[in-house]
Amino acid sequence: MSMQTSKRVAQVIGFSLRIAAVAGALTVIAPPAVAADAGNWIGTWTASAQPVWTPDFPVPLGFPTSFWKQTFRQVARVSIGGSRVRIVLSNEYGSAPLQIGEAHVALAADGGKIVAGSDHPVTFSGSASATIPPGATAISDPIELAVKPLSQLAVSLYFPEVSPTTTMHWDGHQTGYLAAGDKVGDEDLKADSKQTQRVFLTEILVDAPTDARAIVTFGDSITDGDGSTVDGNDRWPDRLAERLVAAGGPPAAVLNEGISGAKVLTDRMGVNALARFDRDVLSQPKVDAVILMMGINDVGWPGCALAPHDPEPTAEAIIDGYRQLIERAHALGLRIIGATLPPFGDAFDGTPFQGYYTPEKEKLRLALNAFIRSGAFDGVIDFGKVVVDPQKPAYSLAKFDKGDHLHPNAAGYEAMAAAIDLKTLTTAP
Repeated sequence: MSMQTSKRVAQVIGFSLRIAAVAGALTVIAPPAVAADAGNWIGTWTASAQPVWTPDFPVPLGFPTSFWKQTFRQVARVSIGGSRVRIVLSNEYGSAPLQIGEAHVALAADGGKIVAGSDHPVTFSGSASATIPPGATAISDPIELAVKPLSQLAVSLYFPEVSPTTTMHWDGHQTGYLAAGDKVGDEDLKADSKQTQRVFLTEILVDAPTDARAIVTFGDSITDGDGSTVDGNDRWPDRLAERLVAAGGPPAAVLNEGISGAKVLTDRMGVNALARFDRDVLSQPKVDAVILMMGINDVGWPGCALAPHDPEPTAEAIIDGYRQLIERAHALGLRIIGATLPPFGDAFDGTPFQGYYTPEKEKLRLALNAFIRSGAFDGVIDFGKVVVDPQKPAYSLAKFDKGDHLHPNAAGYEAMAAAIDLKTLTTAP
């Protein structure tokens, strides 16, 4: 068992591992019950947990502040397949225990439906219900449901008590279905309301072939998929997962740990990159590579309505953050690839977020990209050159622009994924 795997087991299963140094080697001893049915568990889908923000932040949450006697069905497309699945639920930002009355997993069909005959109840330590303490996560027991690569799963959760939706993933870009009552097993869930934000569900794991590996895409809204098609699974990490499946060879999971609004140095729409790197990257089982694309919000937010009183950071401060992430990845033997920041000329021009882009901020973007290209990372993905307008280097091509001059559209994301040299993602010589 690798160090990364042991950390993940300790985090989500809650076992107490004994670690002993024997002749300079690290030995991890798990309880016999774990070893008896350890499987080869690896993440196949993720959604990084975020706290809800306070009402003074000028971005609406867009979902209920709590659930009560309701079922919420969430759909997720996996990257690699496996013979069994498990789900991970998080109460990381809750202040009270989270009660899960019942949970089911099934193959997803269209419009909140599930594939007939694929529904499976979920248990937690043998129980159909679970109580998750504040700040904690819960991993389900293995579910005997085989899934193919790039298939879609529906995870249905019933909340019997008032459950504040304090742990969420805001930019889910996938429709979730909310209905009154316990409807977790309904083949056709008749939704009372819908939302595109995720709550409590943070990961799906599969019992995968022994040669499976994981790649984490660690970034902001451009990784999270702002500008992609809702329910379209056409973010650049989605397209990368498709390319890896088509390429064949050992399975390579693509775990999207992007958070819209994420920054390297400071919090707001999620905690800063340095604070969440252990949880979202280093603790993932069998991760051996991470793609980092973050920093544009550190540059763009200060002085606009998103952070009107924040001082503009220096390029050196953000680069120091990059260096810390590089060192921490290398300490655990991970390959870390830097992705350049795409152009953002006139981003949010004419909106309440006017001032996100200025010529002075463009100089910071160029300085960050110069560092990313400098050789400090183990490889470079030059997204900035993929979408740039060669006639106006501070701007993206219109055909790749969502319309806000910051986020790519689905075509832009497809072009970005197509430009990745897959050899960059492997530690093999």
